Amino acid sequence: MKMASQSTGIQQLLVAEKRAAEKVAEARKRKAKRLKQAKEEAQAEVDAYRQEREKQYKEYEAKVLGSKGDTEAKIDQNTRLKIEEINRNVQKQREQCLQRLLSLVYDIKPEMHHNMKIL
Repeated sequence: MKMASQSTGIQQLLVAEKRAAEKVAEARKRKAKRLKQAKEEAQAEVDAYRQEREKQYKEYEAKVLGSKGDTEAKIDQNTRLKIEEINRNVQKQREQCLQRLLSLVYDIKPEMHHNMKIL
């Protein structure tokens, strides 16, 4: 009888140990699930914050620097103005430059080079 009661006691302990292990495993699963959910919520908050900050930056950039199209238009206009100015200067100086070049080409003065020695 004593042996039978010890056997049932051991059986009860094993059953209790098994239930305890199941409860611990279940608690671990709940904890992992809560951690995963918290991580997802935190990531969603980070993404929302990042989007808000990017939106603010783009608004600031547009306000301070102007849009890209405005910048390109200003650069194009400045380039056209500079090209027109260069063309006007070329037309204005063209005749003088040609006369100077032609006078230098036509007015040849034959002279000995200073490095040439006469023997």
